[in-house]
Amino acid sequence: MYKIRCFLLCAVMFSVSAYAANDTTQLKPKNFAPESQHNLTFQTSLQFVASYHYAKPAINDAFSEKAFRNYLDNLDPQKLYFTQADIDNFKQYSTSIDDAMLNGNIQFLFDMFNTSQQRMFDRIDYATTLLRDSFDFTRADSFEINREDAAYCKNFAEMDALWYSRVKYECLQLANSGKHHKEYSETIRKRYENLAKNALKTKSEDVFQLFMNAILEVCDPHTNYFSPRTAEDFNQSMSLSLEGIGAQLQMENEYTKVREVIKGGPADRSRKIKAGDKIIGVGQGDKGEIVNVIDWRLDDVVSLIRGKKGTTVRLEIIPATEPNKTKIIELVRDKIVLEDQSAKSAVKEVTRNGKKIKIGVVTIPAFYMDFAAAQRGEKDYKSTTRDVKKLIADLKKSGVQGVIIDLRNNGGGSLQEAVELTGLFIPSGPVVQVKDMMGNSRVEQDKDGGEVFYDGPLTVLVNRFSASASEIFAGAIQDYNRGIIVGERTFGKGTVQQIEDMNNYLRLTQAKAGQVKLTLAKFYRVNGSSTQHKGIVPDILLPSIYDGRKYGEDGNEFALPWDQIGTSYYTVLNPEKLDRDKITGTHKQRMAENIEYTYLLDDIRRVQELDKRKYVTLNLKQLKKESEEDEKERKQRDEYRKAHKSSNADAQDLILSEGEEVIADLLLIK
Repeated sequence: MYKIRCFLLCAVMFSVSAYAANDTTQLKPKNFAPESQHNLTFQTSLQFVASYHYAKPAINDAFSEKAFRNYLDNLDPQKLYFTQADIDNFKQYSTSIDDAMLNGNIQFLFDMFNTSQQRMFDRIDYATTLLRDSFDFTRADSFEINREDAAYCKNFAEMDALWYSRVKYECLQLANSGKHHKEYSETIRKRYENLAKNALKTKSEDVFQLFMNAILEVCDPHTNYFSPRTAEDFNQSMSLSLEGIGAQLQMENEYTKVREVIKGGPADRSRKIKAGDKIIGVGQGDKGEIVNVIDWRLDDVVSLIRGKKGTTVRLEIIPATEPNKTKIIELVRDKIVLEDQSAKSAVKEVTRNGKKIKIGVVTIPAFYMDFAAAQRGEKDYKSTTRDVKKLIADLKKSGVQGVIIDLRNNGGGSLQEAVELTGLFIPSGPVVQVKDMMGNSRVEQDKDGGEVFYDGPLTVLVNRFSASASEIFAGAIQDYNRGIIVGERTFGKGTVQQIEDMNNYLRLTQAKAGQVKLTLAKFYRVNGSSTQHKGIVPDILLPSIYDGRKYGEDGNEFALPWDQIGTSYYTVLNPEKLDRDKITGTHKQRMAENIEYTYLLDDIRRVQELDKRKYVTLNLKQLKKESEEDEKERKQRDEYRKAHKSSNADAQDLILSEGEEVIADLLLIK
């Protein structure tokens, strides 16, 4: 049985320790070398991928060059550490990865990491010397903030000039928040001191995991290596016993970024933190010092944020929509358990032609099933389909005239549940096709004997973070013409993974080999179209503030491509009841008069401008002006919203609001 798993892969494991010294020049980087198990684990993992991965990649010089470049990008994504001389020296290894699969010699990969650590410590030393004097924030200077496409510095003189601007920019951000030189210089100094201390906690296992993932990602972004410690953390998260704030995090350059807020968790309930926000500091309790975590490894940030249920964590964040400001939010940790991810329902009302229409909204955060309880034969084990069936039954009794299935931010889960949930809304037939690495396809069917549990008006809400099982369900509803899909284009993860424990293939007596998560198959809709890469395009398509190049499968250069196979035999339902042209027309009319839609377009334009900008000002007066303009715009929006309260209480949530309005449209057509 295939399972779709949504997980957070952390690159390297670190911990924080007390350190009394304030002079980072006393700290020197380590030199790392392979441990006894690493060479064999490396060879076996690549051979395993070459034999069993869905795409069966050839491990040759071309593969090596891609993996080499990806490893460099992982070590220095903003080109802040390596000089061109370093890169020229590394080029001798560009076609050595496939050779290492044969001869087991991976020391050169550790050598590259060692060089990156030496350069980082050099930069830390230089940065701390700059903090001794104050900066002149009246000059018309700028800093190249986006250096992904920039050239490497030719020499250390160029590197010093770059880092002078970088440190000045960090100080300027704090000066803009009202801090004086003594305050902001001490904050930045601690930031670099912590960066150095954390680097000293790195182990060879961390380095091995880092370059293994850079190499395996070339096969596809969901093929990964778990070190023994990461595998243990992953298994803990899959057991849903994790205690924390309920957010998935990822690294973006030197920042820890919120990738997704998990429904039902403390972060979601607080409404204080959203996807795209950057976490730059973490503090424990009500009064604990905020530790700056810029440039920290992801695992280290995660370990600071995690904690016992009921304890408080304070996060210093840069909001995605307010890039020139920071703010501190307070969250109370809680246990992220299955119940928090369970489906929930609510009754909404929308007014149409003076009449109130009751609509049931069923929110499904994940496709879950208690497999262990089911295997034990327990009759009332928890599952998405069982819970949703009960919720809809209650909604019917309350007199709702239509149902909305909300799959926004649902990253997937059980394939079986996606199939069975679809069966509540269609008579019978195929739901999804699965094609394995051998080219063999099978069809997952709805086998409930033709029963339709709910046959009324239906809309399905999706966004950029709806993935895997969510896309299977939404695609089937769309293909069968059973309902209207509303929202943003989905993530586009149409692949199936399986975790293999390398210890089962290696005879290691004193060490563990870790695990490899391998892509084995792809999903296809019943119309033959893959959900991979393209995702699901809604019938009512709303623009997204989240750039697909950063938040979607199509944004990863190593993602498997979209393709198509034969169509399954299925019967399209209700062609006369879903006049999509008419529904789309009324949607466009609403949007033309919807101020929240205008705000969304403004936000998207602004985010796109911020993403495109290559340089930022180092002039305090100019930065304050930009911040004041942002604040003025936010106040104007708040004032407008207070003065124009909509009859639809969900008006600010455009996707939900449109889902409700489409139900009303469907009722009028009916």
